[in-house]
Amino acid sequence: MADWQSGFYRLSVEQRQQLIQAHLNLTAEEVEQLQAHTSFWGSQMIENYLTNYELPEGVAVNFVVNGKAYVIPMVTEEPSVIAAASHAAKIIGQTGGFKAPGTPRLMIGQIVLENIDDFKLTNDWLVQHQLEIIEIANQAYPSMLARGAGAKTIKVRQLDGFVSLDLLIDVSEAMGANVVNTMSEAVKSWLITQGFEVVTAILTNLATESLQQATCAIPIDSLGNDGMQVANQIVKLSQLAQVDPYRATTHNKGIMNGIDAVMIASGNDWRAIESGAHAYAVKDGQYRGLSQWTIVGNTLQGEITLPLPVGMVGGSIGIVPTVKVNQAILKVTTASELAQVTASVGLAQNLAALKALASEGIQAGHMRLQYRSLALAVGATATEVNQLVARLSKMTNVDQATATKELALMRGNK
Repeated sequence: MADWQSGFYRLSVEQRQQLIQAHLNLTAEEVEQLQAHTSFWGSQMIENYLTNYELPEGVAVNFVVNGKAYVIPMVTEEPSVIAAASHAAKIIGQTGGFKAPGTPRLMIGQIVLENIDDFKLTNDWLVQHQLEIIEIANQAYPSMLARGAGAKTIKVRQLDGFVSLDLLIDVSEAMGANVVNTMSEAVKSWLITQGFEVVTAILTNLATESLQQATCAIPIDSLGNDGMQVANQIVKLSQLAQVDPYRATTHNKGIMNGIDAVMIASGNDWRAIESGAHAYAVKDGQYRGLSQWTIVGNTLQGEITLPLPVGMVGGSIGIVPTVKVNQAILKVTTASELAQVTASVGLAQNLAALKALASEGIQAGHMRLQYRSLALAVGATATEVNQLVARLSKMTNVDQATATKELALMRGNK
């Protein structure tokens, strides 16, 4: 470790920036960028804070979920995500929108035991002491119990060389990591006094007790003049994602484009949601698409189910000022409602991607939006971007050199 890094965490933000400039040879302009994006809340959230890294935020429109219209804040750097979600939501909204039933929402804490010689004996003992275990957990976080939430029940699972005591916890409107970990640690300590050897006590992000479903039904003729052909191709692509993990990975990445963007905008732990979704996709031993599409009569029907242990309070939700603004825009009042909307966004994102693949191909629409980023990258001004994008869209092969040349030609023509 270089000497200048010693005690780095103790320094002020300004001192850290000065050291970074001095030892990593940053220019004055680069340091100005760091200084221009600092904030108090950022310095309170992470260690060795330097600056805020900003991502664009937009809103997806046209969403109707369970009969209620939503404008949905989304944070993403990928150009096509919000446009695609809004377009798909418009198609789906014409026939009533998404249906996303409210479901029970429990988080799971794992207290993992080892050196268990007799699983049945251990299982029976834990079940017999279930009420005591739940009481110990709730005593560790009494504020949850006061809200009518808290630890509810247990499950016991036999693993290869281990036994997992799963503590199922209602965390109310919170994301719940601290709640679950505190309760799990309390149960761990008690089990040790009862003679058990405990490997760990921590939440799992595979929140199979917080599953959220969303569905939609679309008249096939709303997909265009070749609607049946497009619908059949969407179904084939959906089936392919159920049998081929290579296709399923890209299929699910598209879904998470939308879900992650909503999670970031709402201050939720998008990494936990992402890991849980992918783990759920392989629940039966093969990685599969999280959504499925079928043709029923003259309608194309879509369905998605995935774990969505989201929160309305806790974590960065109460720290980042923009999150509060986003809650005001979104106008959801409960974690359950946020999960319903989020699953619907994932299904809309999936429809948009599959429809593009089934018709013009994914690249055509995607590249029209990428050209805007490319135009900005080569120095087009706000008044020049649209004109340059129009020129690039007519070309077969486009790269940065081509965009630079076209911008010069365009300016020359002026």
